Amino acid sequence: MRMSQKPQPPAHGLDACPECAEPVDPRDRYCGACGHDLTAAAELPAGEDRPTMPIAAPVWPEAPPRDPGSLSTMTQHPGELPGTDSGGRELPTVPVRTDGPAEPAGPTVRGGGDFELAAPDPRAAVRAEPAPAAAPADGAGGDVPDGVCVACRAGRVDGDGYCENCGHAQPRERDHMERELGTVAAVSDRGLRHHRNEDAFALTETTLPDGRPAAVAVVCDGVSSAHRPDEASAAAARAAGAVLGEALPRGTHPQQAMHEAIVAAAEAVTALARTAGPDGGSADSLHGGNSPACTIVGSVVTDELLVVGWVGDSRAYWVPDDRSAPAARLTEDDSWAAQMVKAGLMNEEQAYADERAHAITGWLGADAYELEPHTAAFKPDRPGVVVVCTDGLWNYAEAAESMARAVPADAAVRPLHAARVLVGHALDGGGHDNITVALTPFAPPPAGAGSS
Repeated sequence: MRMSQKPQPPAHGLDACPECAEPVDPRDRYCGACGHDLTAAAELPAGEDRPTMPIAAPVWPEAPPRDPGSLSTMTQHPGELPGTDSGGRELPTVPVRTDGPAEPAGPTVRGGGDFELAAPDPRAAVRAEPAPAAAPADGAGGDVPDGVCVACRAGRVDGDGYCENCGHAQPRERDHMERELGTVAAVSDRGLRHHRNEDAFALTETTLPDGRPAAVAVVCDGVSSAHRPDEASAAAARAAGAVLGEALPRGTHPQQAMHEAIVAAAEAVTALARTAGPDGGSADSLHGGNSPACTIVGSVVTDELLVVGWVGDSRAYWVPDDRSAPAARLTEDDSWAAQMVKAGLMNEEQAYADERAHAITGWLGADAYELEPHTAAFKPDRPGVVVVCTDGLWNYAEAAESMARAVPADAAVRPLHAARVLVGHALDGGGHDNITVALTPFAPPPAGAGSS
């Protein structure tokens, strides 16, 4: 095959890269170690131009060093309690400690080299449901035309999903998803370390029989150590959202509707164990140890009632608009740490400092020991926002006070913007896990107003 003749770049006369001091060949245009443009300082003959332009791809900072007491997705499975490692690692059997934090488990290793090179900014990826042809929502930013690389924003994307200019793989549809309805918004992101997004969400706006509005948010987190976790979370979110959207207009009490929604979500995930995956592989056994599994948390917000429901360690928080009032966590984890505290074997500080803290003891799936949907109803006396999220966010804002500090002050009037800010908070903290968050504003009826 005949090769095309391309103009050669001018010699730069350098023996070493001025950026990293690595030796270079006089014929090289870019440093092989750091990619620096060696001809940047070379004088070009009059009228000539460089054939290409150097691309300034974003470079992710290294995650902060892991401390043994930090809330990390590197978890271990306890031998004494049923649980599932949400980090997707081998599950060793370790005795329960009651004498303080465990010994360090060694340094965190970057897995597989997925992000050794600069990666596209997931906050600039496509939306799950693109808005109609109109002005973008305030603060949207970062969108690029179809077929244009999200990393260099200049190259054309090949049919194989890679940029012809800088070579970056483009984000898949679920890598970054956003959706906003009138009174509820959600954002889901792959994060910086996982190779895919195994979270999912569902949003619904409906009305009660008396015409009052109700907003529904469901967030699910696939269990990475199980088969097809991305399918599990998507199936659970769809099923729960559909049940709530149908039950509330019929007059079902929101707390009962939430219970029914979680049961339906569990059935949807269990059904996956009887079917083959999209790759054509054989179906998992109904009670196989790695059947599809996920956690779930959901909220229903009306004008006078706030209902939450959950199974697993995805959480719901209450953040009042008046930040001088206390924020609150509305859910209790189905996790090793929570069971240790509840049993009186450890205090909260000891339990959450242990590496096994995030091993979950409740989930949706065919191999769940017993489904125990948790629901709770609240009547806040002041306006605020309800935050439902996966541990990819609350790992970086665990306490209610920390979550309140991370939520923007105008979250009640700009829920989508607030959801983006919270996802950015987790990415800036290291983005070790998938991140999904949904926000719903709550405004109580005026004082003295009777409920209809």
